[in-house]
Amino acid sequence: QVQLVESGGGLVQTGGSLRLSCAASGRSFSNYFMGWFRQAPGKEREFVANTYWNSGVTYYADSVKGRFTISRDIAENTVHLQMSSLKPEDTAVYYCASRRLESLKYNYWGQGTQVTVSS
Repeated sequence: QVQLVESGGGLVQTGGSLRLSCAASGRSFSNYFMGWFRQAPGKEREFVANTYWNSGVTYYADSVKGRFTISRDIAENTVHLQMSSLKPEDTAVYYCASRRLESLKYNYWGQGTQVTVSS
């Protein structure tokens, strides 16, 4: 059973930082992409960032480039999203997700963690 459990959300001021974690369990995530998505009230879920487990290569949405950093801790089977220079528009529920290299769709999702950026 694959499980993804997010943590680290909370309330932060504009310009502040927050570190999200995604504890992944149930299997080795070698050959998986690990991603972060977010969804604000009344808006569609959007891609934030992902990383390939094997290489650590990363990719970011334009909206977060230069402010967010995704990383993986292989020993702990954990993915992190370090968020800096936060803006009110970053307010959303943040979800961790994963997909196999050969998959076209993210198949596994966490329960989400709320991030609120106050102005």
